[in-house]
Amino acid sequence: MREWLEAVPCLPADAGDAVLVGRVFVPACDGPALVAVRDGQLLDLSGVAATSSALVEFEHPARTVRGATGLPVIGALADVLANTPDDARDGAKPWLLAPCDLQAVKAAGVTFAASMLERVIEEQARGDPARAEAVRASIADVIGADLAAVRPGSAEAARIKES
Repeated sequence: MREWLEAVPCLPADAGDAVLVGRVFVPACDGPALVAVRDGQLLDLSGVAATSSALVEFEHPARTVRGATGLPVIGALADVLANTPDDARDGAKPWLLAPCDLQAVKAAGVTFAASMLERVIEEQARGDPARAEAVRASIADVIGADLAAVRPGSAEAARIKES
């Protein structure tokens, strides 16, 4: 699995011509940053869009990213990839996060509500696995052990949504 966390295998064959964006946790800022991948570097897109959901709302997101110049370098893609596995992470250096943040994303085999909760957990945990577990535990206290048992539109669903 670790061999995929190297720059060459993880990038598409046309990476030099592609517009590639992602998200990185930046410890110096204590939070995530939207990044563009260019020439093996991760460039900070925060001045263009604060979140990936904001970026995809632009009329021409790819054109916007391609035209952005003077972007600060967060680090080399290879270095950030190497620091991404949580079992070998140096918390003082940047690491990759899931590319989506606030936008609704449906995935095959995953319920919408469960995937939405995981995105909320990730944002609250800010890339910290221990913090994510604590957030999951607090959510489990509110919703119980089985999210599927909650009937949509019920008073219980409204209470959970409010929490």
